[in-house]
Amino acid sequence: MRFWIPWVLAALVTSVAYLFFFIGLGDGTVSSFNAGIWALLLLGTGGVTGGSLILKRAGRPGLGALLALVLALPGVLAVLFFLLILVSNPRWN
Repeated sequence: MRFWIPWVLAALVTSVAYLFFFIGLGDGTVSSFNAGIWALLLLGTGGVTGGSLILKRAGRPGLGALLALVLALPGVLAVLFFLLILVSNPRWN
């Protein structure tokens, strides 16, 4: 259980990155101009999520959980930030 919570959060962050990529392919915002950035982003998120699962299967669940936390913590902080914006209804001027 100590491994699966950060891994599921990292998998959600990775799936959101892939979702934005495929939506961008559909509407034309992903082009050859920014393909390198997208490639790095998708390889990085997929590598962290897949690498943490590989570490767990290799008998190193602690290291796998730490690697998954690289994506899980910023993802949780981003969700909390957006929830704070939605709840507090700030004035931006």
